[in-house]
Amino acid sequence: MGGWPTFTRDLIDQLPLIMAGLVQTLHLTVVVSVTGLLLGIVVFYLSISPIVLVRKLIKGYISFFIGMPLIVLLFLMYYGLPQWGVKLSPFTVAVIGFTMNVAAYNAAYLSSAFNGLDQTEIDAARAQGFSHRQIFRLLTLPQVLRLSIPALTNQCIGNLKDSSVAFLIQYTEFFARIQELAATNFQFFKAYLLAALVYLALVSVIVVAARVVERKVIIPGLASR
Repeated sequence: MGGWPTFTRDLIDQLPLIMAGLVQTLHLTVVVSVTGLLLGIVVFYLSISPIVLVRKLIKGYISFFIGMPLIVLLFLMYYGLPQWGVKLSPFTVAVIGFTMNVAAYNAAYLSSAFNGLDQTEIDAARAQGFSHRQIFRLLTLPQVLRLSIPALTNQCIGNLKDSSVAFLIQYTEFFARIQELAATNFQFFKAYLLAALVYLALVSVIVVAARVVERKVIIPGLASR
C-alpha cells in the first residue's frame, strides 16, 4: 500500500472526474434547495389555510415526509417504480425525492416562525379587508422567511451533506468519485479525509453567505432581544 505520493498521483489522475462530481453535487444541492424552499412555501401556505380539511391533509404530508427516511424514498422511486413501468433518471429521482422531503422540513420551519409572529398584525390586516392570500404575500411570508433564515440555512447544509447518499441510486456526484478514488489505491482514510475537508469548506461558505443575508434582512429590534 502506497503513501501520500501514490495517493496524490491517483488524485491528480482522477481530479477531472472528481471535479465533475463536485459540480454534480453542487448542482443537486442548489436545485433541491430552491425547489424544496418553493414547495415548502406552498405547503406552509396550505398549512394555514382556513379550510380545516386542507390543513389536516398538509399536516399528514409534513408528518409523512419528515418521518420517511430519505434513502427509503429514493430507493422506492429508483428501484421500485420501474416494476410499475416508470423509470426515471438518477438526477430526476434525486430532485423529486429531495424536494418532497426538504419541503416538509421547510414548511415546518416556516410554521414555527409563523407561531412566533404578532397575531394582532394579521388580525388588523383582516379588519382592513385584506384577503387571506394578500395577508400571506404581503405580511406573513416576508416575516417568516426572515425569521427562518437560520433554520433554512441548516437545511441547505443538510441538503449538501445528504446529497452524498445519491450515489446509491447511481448518481455520480462528488462522494461517488471519492469512492472510486479510494477503490483505486485502497487508501480509504486519505480519500474520506479529503471528502470531509471539501464538505467542511462548502458548509463554511454556506454559513458565511447566510450570515451576510441575515444581517441584511434582519427584522429591526430582533437582534437586541
